[in-house]
Amino acid sequence: MHPKFRPKDHREAVAIFRSEIIGALVRRQLDHGELAAELKRLSQQRFRPPRSKTTRTLSVTTLQRWYYAYRNGGLEALRPERRGDGGRARALTAQQRKLLLDIRRENRSASVPLILRTLRLDGRLGKDTVSAQTVRRLYLDHGLDRIPLRDGSSPRVRLRWQAEHPGALWHADVMYGPSIVEGERRLPVRVHALLDDASRYIVALEAMHTEREEDMLRIFVRALRAHGASDALFLDNGSTYRGEILRIACARLGITLVHAQPYDPEARGKMERFWRTLREGCVDYLREPESLHDINVRLWAFVGQHYHQAPHAGLLGRSPDSVWSEAAEHRRIDDLDEQKLRDALTVRERRRVRRDTTVSAAGNVYELDQGFLAGRVVTIGYCVLDNPPEPWLELGGKHLAIHPVDPVRNARRRRPPRRADEPPADQPKVSFSPPDVLLDRAVGRKPHSSEDQNS
Repeated sequence: MHPKFRPKDHREAVAIFRSEIIGALVRRQLDHGELAAELKRLSQQRFRPPRSKTTRTLSVTTLQRWYYAYRNGGLEALRPERRGDGGRARALTAQQRKLLLDIRRENRSASVPLILRTLRLDGRLGKDTVSAQTVRRLYLDHGLDRIPLRDGSSPRVRLRWQAEHPGALWHADVMYGPSIVEGERRLPVRVHALLDDASRYIVALEAMHTEREEDMLRIFVRALRAHGASDALFLDNGSTYRGEILRIACARLGITLVHAQPYDPEARGKMERFWRTLREGCVDYLREPESLHDINVRLWAFVGQHYHQAPHAGLLGRSPDSVWSEAAEHRRIDDLDEQKLRDALTVRERRRVRRDTTVSAAGNVYELDQGFLAGRVVTIGYCVLDNPPEPWLELGGKHLAIHPVDPVRNARRRRPPRRADEPPADQPKVSFSPPDVLLDRAVGRKPHSSEDQNS
């Protein structure tokens, strides 16, 4: 398990927050009138900035400034020059939010005014604690607005949509496959895939035993190395796709991260259609596979030899491979090198150095050469692409090496000084005795230090 992945500092957290608001607009071709309309729509929504306990709206002017800064300078241009803790609004506490959500889930036909009136009468909410509009937004964010709950459908007209060009949007999802037997254990199989929206081309596919964030990152990095970065990534709301590493890495790479609305499986139709094709053409015929390798080679053969070559109804009879190949100029292949990929997937943790100059990082214990750091809080960095991890110490703008602890070697090793500039052990000691000084003063005797100076 990877540790909690955080932005490098508060300024990067703010920049990521801003990019997630206006990033989707930057990827689209909009004229001035369309851009103004989209910015006005965003200005009517409420957002929760990093470290803020309340939500707030953003002015069109602010959103426009962020839009042009992000388009011209990327994530770095969205970093604030200094923090600004603007106006505060009243917010729901975690307990109040849970109470309101639980009531709506158990009483789906109850209106917001009825819920608030009941809670105020029985004393669980104050009179001016929260407005009806705030509660409606809370329910809408959690897919608990009344119209979908009554009829089981979306209140909006559903339209057929597609990304502008190959490489503009990738879908990611997991499908459950047939389990396999290894020894005396039966292990599950989870098939991970990344699909390009405009061409239906599969940019990555692999069967694994688990569906963790690190599994998603594994095939995502493989797709990035092979095909460059997409403009956006469309995911569901599972924990596999909600991790901090994926969120921050996408922001650093300029990839807009988009999650489907809860209770809206139709929005993931292209991915579901691929899973159906894969099941009917390959997975349903994998009877008692012996290993993940057996499954993967058959999946890759089906995709490469059939799916990518077959005419696709959604592409007007063209094949995914032909559409993907013809649009190579739209893909960001040259924008991504290995160093940029490593920088995007670098984890930084704040750790306190133990008294024996060791520190925990990436699931292991490491030893520092700088003994004077014992007891201090330091920054440890490492890249999740390294296997095993190779952490380093960040100190004074430099990357310093740290080493895995070898207790057996340390048992025979001479103890180094805490600091390189410490005096050697055989150097004469400086005279310093507070009790003797006080005694000299009490008996009226001349201090020894004065005698030493006179001599």
